[in-house]
Amino acid sequence: MAAEVSVNAMQRVVVLGSTGSIGVSTLDVIARHPDRMSVYALSAHSRMESLAAQAAACGAAVVVVPDDAARARFLAAWGGGATPPEIRVGAQALADTVAEDACDTVMAAIVGAAGLPSALAAARAGKRVLLANKEALVAAGPLFMRAVREGGAELLPIDSEHNAIFQCLPHGARASAPTEPAAGVRRLVLTASGGPFRRADPADLGEVTPEQACAHPNWSMGRKISVDSATMLNKGLEVIEAHWLFAMPPDRIEVVVHPQSVVHSMVEYEDGSVLAQLGQPDMRTPIAYALGFPERIGSGVGLLDLARVGRLDFEAPDFARFPCLRLAFEALRAGQAASVALNASNEVAVQAFLEGRLPYTWIARVIEAALEWQAGRSSVTLADLDGVLALDAEVRAYAGDLGLA
Repeated sequence: MAAEVSVNAMQRVVVLGSTGSIGVSTLDVIARHPDRMSVYALSAHSRMESLAAQAAACGAAVVVVPDDAARARFLAAWGGGATPPEIRVGAQALADTVAEDACDTVMAAIVGAAGLPSALAAARAGKRVLLANKEALVAAGPLFMRAVREGGAELLPIDSEHNAIFQCLPHGARASAPTEPAAGVRRLVLTASGGPFRRADPADLGEVTPEQACAHPNWSMGRKISVDSATMLNKGLEVIEAHWLFAMPPDRIEVVVHPQSVVHSMVEYEDGSVLAQLGQPDMRTPIAYALGFPERIGSGVGLLDLARVGRLDFEAPDFARFPCLRLAFEALRAGQAASVALNASNEVAVQAFLEGRLPYTWIARVIEAALEWQAGRSSVTLADLDGVLALDAEVRAYAGDLGLA
């Protein structure tokens, strides 16, 4: 049975990746409800000054940093005066912290494969897991969902699209780790903004700069996820996530481009009904929904003025403009190893693009090469986290050998 957080008890939250955009929004929502939730621990990878400021503001008892150098930087940023929080160091400290009895809710918002071990540890410990880390499902979907079931965890998706689907599913379908699609559901429809290049001629994308790719028209996000949104690889990862979160076959998951980013996703039922979740493009909405579930609590998000929005447009995605989305569907159908390869090669390619070492249009080429390389290898074992991380490392090395590193 899934773990439940009492609506009357003080909710004690660990925020992994607290200095990123999701972490910042999470702390904003928590601060609005001091009577029902508090911060137990925070973690960050590089922004020690921001982490120190956050810990001081929310009164975190623990912070987790990657190494001793980061610990020294945190203490320097903390300065004199008040006693600093307990400082823990390393990846194992992350896993140990989320498993402690002192916390019951974990915001898993560390970007990339680095967030996998701690998200798995939270699931195994039976926590309420607010999942904002894509890799937990993209690279380790079967492993993670099994950990949720066996640990008795409660899994609440934070991506606006999956959160929208979760809200639109029937109440009886809200199991943490379903093994089959919800009864009566015909398909899931994920919406995508189309990013900054929705109308761009594919022939012109070779000259795209990192600044242009990161200029999302609707959402304020980190640089890596902004590039993923521009290529629509992000939407492809969300398709894979939806498959695992809702036990939905790939041929019953669709993507539609919706530039206004008002409809966050839809669920179509067998009787023809379509339920959609609408809201402003502000991540505090799904975060507040997950923190307050099953109640609804204030998020700080203002009213949605549909008259001012004026119109809601929808169109099919153009795979010539967004080949990464096509590759994601192919990877999902090919199996878990292909999904690992998709994610790992994309991370390497996007980093190379952001550093000026790779043209924008070559991101898809690197991913396609990695998928072909993976398909030609003998079978790999992905039964545990070590197997997943080993394949992830091999794919990254292969992508690096393409001249990107």
